[in-house]
Amino acid sequence: MASTEADHLSSPQEHRLGRRILQWRWVSHFLKREEQVFLVLSLLIGALTGLVVVAFILVTERLGMRLYPMGDDAAWRRLAIPIAGSLAMGFLLFRYFPNARGSGVPQTKAALFAHNGKISLRTVVGKFVCTATTLACGIPLGREGPSVQVGAGIASVLGRRLGLPPEKVKALIPVGAAAAIAAAFNTPLAAVMFALEEIMGDLHAPVLGSVVLASATSWAVLRLLLGNNPLFHVPAYELVHPLELGIYALLGVAGGLLSVAFTKTLLILRKYFLRLPAKTRWWHPAIGGVLVGVMGWFVPQALGVGYTYVGSALNGSLALKVMLLLIVLKFAGVTVSYATGNAGGIFGPALLLGSMLGGAIGTIAHQLLPGYTASPGAYALVGMGALFAGIVRAPMTSVLMIFEMTRDYAVIVPLMIANLTSLFIASRLQKEPIYEALAHQDGIHLPSSKEHGELNSRTVFQVMQETPRVLPVQMSVQQALLVVGDSPLKYWPVLENDRFLGLVSVDTLRVARTNGEADLTLGNFPMTAAVPHVHGDQPLHLALERMSRAHLDILPVVHRADEHHLEGIVTMRAVLESYGVGGQVGLNGLDGLNGLNGLNGLNGLNGLNGNDQR
Repeated sequence: MASTEADHLSSPQEHRLGRRILQWRWVSHFLKREEQVFLVLSLLIGALTGLVVVAFILVTERLGMRLYPMGDDAAWRRLAIPIAGSLAMGFLLFRYFPNARGSGVPQTKAALFAHNGKISLRTVVGKFVCTATTLACGIPLGREGPSVQVGAGIASVLGRRLGLPPEKVKALIPVGAAAAIAAAFNTPLAAVMFALEEIMGDLHAPVLGSVVLASATSWAVLRLLLGNNPLFHVPAYELVHPLELGIYALLGVAGGLLSVAFTKTLLILRKYFLRLPAKTRWWHPAIGGVLVGVMGWFVPQALGVGYTYVGSALNGSLALKVMLLLIVLKFAGVTVSYATGNAGGIFGPALLLGSMLGGAIGTIAHQLLPGYTASPGAYALVGMGALFAGIVRAPMTSVLMIFEMTRDYAVIVPLMIANLTSLFIASRLQKEPIYEALAHQDGIHLPSSKEHGELNSRTVFQVMQETPRVLPVQMSVQQALLVVGDSPLKYWPVLENDRFLGLVSVDTLRVARTNGEADLTLGNFPMTAAVPHVHGDQPLHLALERMSRAHLDILPVVHRADEHHLEGIVTMRAVLESYGVGGQVGLNGLDGLNGLNGLNGLNGLNGLNGNDQR
């Protein structure tokens, strides 16, 4: 009887042990046949994501038809449904799915660069439910950005459930993102480019094969279930006269200016709402619902993302007044709806605004120069690309996407002219791309486009001290100096309950002891709270430059999602030794050296001639 009870008590432990053994065997098998297993996972992720995006499309459309039945033009519906829907979804987002707000693209990039590829199953479910309901209620946001987070979430959940290490889970994030875009836009090539250009920030990423396979699989699932129906039916266009190239350049200028206005307005509004008390965020989305409902009461076209009107503009059948009106209404509805925390993306709104802007400019140009310009639909198509390039800052994805929609090379040159012009103006007037700015508002510091090209070089993580000696803020000056001892470091990190506060100068502590203040705690002394910091995946020479400019011999290494979470420290000595330079080089010898160009053998650390560039 005793042995039976013992067996019964040990069975859960044996079950857990057996599960760990199976997981270990799976990981061992994965490491041995990494490429083959990754390809199989890519097929599975592509198929699952394709199915979910198809369900996303069908649920949104059918729920929308129930909420707004054909032939029922009751104004009360257009007012009440957006308000009620946004209020209900706002509560769900606040109470159950806090990570499902907004577009999904910055959240996906944050998962890749700051959270070891982790997107929870709850977030995936919440994103699907809340976004589908929000869009069906008439909120004018898009489904493509949320699809990216859902696809990346499927990849993340699958990878973690299979017990893959974090680096492999992170590699699956762009795979799921590409599969989502391929199904959402019916553009598999543009999906591959988007995953590499925007999500990874590296067109030469080693996951290219898996991204292509997942994109093709998801696209095949979409065609199998919904048929080969393009997102927009576009007639063939042609360049009527070389004069049109100048008009397309002007369209690029207008697109760049509208992109900047859209981005700045959205960021300013969102910043305001984020400053409000957190407990009030459950009703913030209803503000967007009220605005959309009021506009929909008077102008039904204000409801929804408006792909029907995009199609009309592309075919040149939309009146100039309607296009100008939709620019104003959609601009207001989208920026307020997004800023207040509704679930939905900005891909679709960018395409709509671009098509309306291009169609309006094309209509005016065709009226003034009918014999030298194409139909307004051609300009609407190019305008879509110009706004996408200006807002999303993914010009190559924009060109490929429009090409896949039209399957016509004639529009490529005008599209490239407008895209580059829009991108140039937008990047000059709004330095920070919208997705990086949105993540920054959430306290997450995504790597910039310049850093992307350097992430695979020598990084801070390779030389940082992961468990450095620190000084608690409650410690007295005397105790701190005992800890410091004869350390060569001139600055030490100070923490309060594991929260990084800043650096304190050892010289300041010694002066305090001399002045009879040895019993005071460190909290009574000024700390360099604004000291420059680095992240573990940033290039090592960046840490060296920042230490040189700030005249420091130490830099804190902080988490990308929380700058008060100290992951370690990096010292001048460790950095120099990693480059093969003697650790005796003093701090004073580095003063005023921008980029340390004066150090023999480093030469600005560009190229690292003769050194290993791991």
